[in-house]
Amino acid sequence: MNLQKYALIVCILLGGCSPQLDDLKAYTAQVKASAVVHIEPYPEFKSHPSFSYDAHSLRSPFIRPKDKTAPTLKVPQGRCLQPDFSRSKQPLEAYGIDALSFSGQFSANGVDWALIQSNDGVLHKAQRGSRIGLFYGTLKHINKTTLIIEQLLPDGAGCWQKKEATLTLASMAGEQ
Repeated sequence: MNLQKYALIVCILLGGCSPQLDDLKAYTAQVKASAVVHIEPYPEFKSHPSFSYDAHSLRSPFIRPKDKTAPTLKVPQGRCLQPDFSRSKQPLEAYGIDALSFSGQFSANGVDWALIQSNDGVLHKAQRGSRIGLFYGTLKHINKTTLIIEQLLPDGAGCWQKKEATLTLASMAGEQ
């Protein structure tokens, strides 16, 4: 019996909690009826005349031309400076000089070391004689504020010319 009373009370309470939505439904219907829908017409597209490709017998612009002339090889002059192409490369030879910055210098066991940071954020250490740069550079001098690098640059005739480049300490760059 008690269970039936509780079930009856629950049904009465749930019935009394049902929302009255008649006024809300009427308002929604009124707004929908008074709304004006305006859709812009689609733009008109102009038709272009068809193009007739008449260059079937010519070379495609997407294929490299075949060079029918023999490549010209510059014969190196006798006894001119050449880099050692057979030696293995060191890690700092993967970067151009412009991609490196001199970060600092320290000495350990009587050897001067330079700290060089590459543009990818890696910090490298190098000593005198280390290879550096894309043009067969050699680290010649380490100072507290500068590094002197001797590079070999091609002269266009098959020989190579020595040229010095200087890296200045990153904190002093631009100061005079």
